[in-house]
Amino acid sequence: MRSTAIDILPRPGDDARWTALAARDPLADGRFVYAVRTTGVYCRPSCAARRPKPENVTFHATCAEAEAAGFRPCLRCRPNAPSRTERHAEAVARACRLIEAAETPPSLYALAQAVGLSPFHFHRVFREATGITPKAYATARRADRAAAGLQEAASVTEAIYAAGYAAPSRFYAGAAERLGMSPSAYRKGGIGARIRFAVAPCALGTVLVAATERGVCAILLGDNPEALARDLRDRFPRAELIGGDAGFEAWVARVVSFVEAPGRGLDLPLDIGGTAFQQRVWTALRAIPPGRTATYAEIARAIGEPAAVRAVAMACGANRLAVAIPCHRVVRSDGSLSGYRWGVERKRDLLAREGALPPGRSLTASD
Repeated sequence: MRSTAIDILPRPGDDARWTALAARDPLADGRFVYAVRTTGVYCRPSCAARRPKPENVTFHATCAEAEAAGFRPCLRCRPNAPSRTERHAEAVARACRLIEAAETPPSLYALAQAVGLSPFHFHRVFREATGITPKAYATARRADRAAAGLQEAASVTEAIYAAGYAAPSRFYAGAAERLGMSPSAYRKGGIGARIRFAVAPCALGTVLVAATERGVCAILLGDNPEALARDLRDRFPRAELIGGDAGFEAWVARVVSFVEAPGRGLDLPLDIGGTAFQQRVWTALRAIPPGRTATYAEIARAIGEPAAVRAVAMACGANRLAVAIPCHRVVRSDGSLSGYRWGVERKRDLLAREGALPPGRSLTASD
């Protein structure tokens, strides 16, 4: 049988880069470029040009390095210019900043004009990057402002108008789903809200499972059941925390099974909450399949905020639904394990259970 080019690797150390080149992986753009000796040209990994023979390929960390070696940039993929993905990410990031700074949500036309795209194209690009439409993002940001003001305003109505709502009815529509309870209860630290919870042992130590009427609102991991209960109490200081009944114990058992084998998935309703930005990050995290990892920078690019790497890390740290929102699948750019809310050892254990760590290899804990 004749061997194909993908079966032959330029050098053992270049396995991952050759794989990305062969797959024309756009996520590899910016990590390296490859040059072809027979053409004297260097390209992005995602370049649509015909795949070169492995023996003619060299890899370079930067465009400057490739040019210093005597190669010129490809006129097709233009590796020395911002990529299409980078241009779209910057357009989405700029639109998000405009939305966040505006007192009233800008129109689709105004946003598209500001970033230099047609309304139709901008709408598609924004939705691909964030998972929601510009209108939904603007609505969520305004709701975030209202939620933040609930704790300080003299009344719920005052907080609603201060956030830019023309009428309270627009905020109340879906408010309970966003907050996990009524706006008045949220303002009072969860007063009137009933949260069922239970603690159980699991392969990773101890797990606390809590749920509102809308679904599981917390999956906390640790070693000390009392510390986990205090964590839940700190979030809803005036909510009514009650022990789970027999039906809820069945939920807990399913969560324990899921934590111990994340690849199975969790077929339970979730009450995610969070700010608009956090929800965008958490949506991107849930798109990472078991057995795979992504870097903080890749998540930032995926949500259209390439400069928000630190904010992405903070959103991961704010996650209260361990494993269900898989922040354990996010690693540093060098592949090392950064801080994890529930401990780096648990992060390593979860990745190993999902097959993200090859046999005999362990990521370095660098925090």
